[in-house]
Amino acid sequence: MIICTFNSDSQNSIFLKKNIFLVIFFAIAFTPLKAQNGYHILNNKSKKERVKFKLINNLIVIPLVINEKKLSFILDSGVSKTILFNISQNDSIGLNNVKTVKLQGLGNGEAVDALLSKNNKVNIKSIENYNETIYVILKDYFDLSGKMGTTIHGIIGYNILKNFVVKINYKYKYIDFYKAKNFKYSKCKKCEVFPIQFYRKKPYIKTKVQLDTISNKLTDVTLLVDSGGSDAIWLFEHTKKEIITPNLFFRDILGEGLSGSIYGNRSRIPMLKLKSFEVKQPTVSFLDSISTRNARNFKTRNGSIGGGILKRFIVWFDYPNKRMTLKKQSSLTKRFNYNMSGLVIVYNGKQLVREEEKKSFTDGYNNKVQDNNTVSFISRFSYKFKPSFKVKSVLKNSPAEKAGILKDDIILKLNGVPSYDYTLGKIIQKFQEKSGRKIRITVERNGVKMKFQFRLEKRI
Repeated sequence: MIICTFNSDSQNSIFLKKNIFLVIFFAIAFTPLKAQNGYHILNNKSKKERVKFKLINNLIVIPLVINEKKLSFILDSGVSKTILFNISQNDSIGLNNVKTVKLQGLGNGEAVDALLSKNNKVNIKSIENYNETIYVILKDYFDLSGKMGTTIHGIIGYNILKNFVVKINYKYKYIDFYKAKNFKYSKCKKCEVFPIQFYRKKPYIKTKVQLDTISNKLTDVTLLVDSGGSDAIWLFEHTKKEIITPNLFFRDILGEGLSGSIYGNRSRIPMLKLKSFEVKQPTVSFLDSISTRNARNFKTRNGSIGGGILKRFIVWFDYPNKRMTLKKQSSLTKRFNYNMSGLVIVYNGKQLVREEEKKSFTDGYNNKVQDNNTVSFISRFSYKFKPSFKVKSVLKNSPAEKAGILKDDIILKLNGVPSYDYTLGKIIQKFQEKSGRKIRITVERNGVKMKFQFRLEKRI
């Protein structure tokens, strides 16, 4: 199951309205030291800058500094804007030249309120920009920090990618930003090069999919390259007559967009063909026209490729030369898994946990003190803040729903292990391991502890 999806796919309609408190709070101006357009590497002699990242649920999380404030952003090739959405009064981020706008994105809802701020200083190590435009979402519609188990402040895409050749190594979790004018490609027998077409500053490639097992027919598709999507592939139903949901599928919440929840039919297709690379049996989410009405402004688009595919390659984004290069990795042939529990689990803040530590008595020679074959111990207790998790939603007719688990249940134990000993990623992995595997969960509901069990169920 997708944990989160970012895709602004937006047309902005600017409107004027007075919001004195927000303007006062956000307009703590940072004065640029110098004016230079776009991102650049400070060291003129350096050909590249390497940035380490965290890979969480197939998404790339990079460290970003905005007006001297350290933040965590997702690198999302599927967005044309830099968006900040997880802030509070305590964050004290100074933003310049603020005005109000509206943003429209994927989902069924209306456009959302945002602030537009210009001339901000942004750093990623020695890469910097003194003139970044930032959109500030006034409400955290994504709840991205909860879904990823760590604090995420926003998303950045086109603005940081457009001036460099960007190499993303998913296996070793680093990104190399090369100065475009100095970059030279090496010969690569395991690589394929794809021309990029841009529409509203978002990259699209042409490729092929096999949609049924009866025939070997390949269908040409145009897909958004979306590193900010957790899924492997999205396909938009009826953008071609062949693109329809297969018989074997289940209805699922695929993620959150700017305009609400994104729904679709989760299934599989026989193959995605990226030139010579054949990606077998990938999971695919089929989206209807309601959830994707804004994304369909680009009439030739048929869907998107997300992190579930991209992480199986080393990826070069070369926006200046309008090309993308993929180098296959050993993970290319690994099976595509999905959440077979029906549970969407999110981070629920910190909880205070009492831990007991037992130590044995020792004598002056560091020998354990024993009496009649009994070793004496002393117990010490410490209190630590550890993560808590809760059920955000339960998929209809899923194993978890049939077992009786409900929305907002607090997870206390998973297969006998306290939930705070897991990361959110590890919990999600447990739900993807193997069809038929027993899952035992202890939850707290309205102050009462309750136990449930079910087996993971293969549905596609």
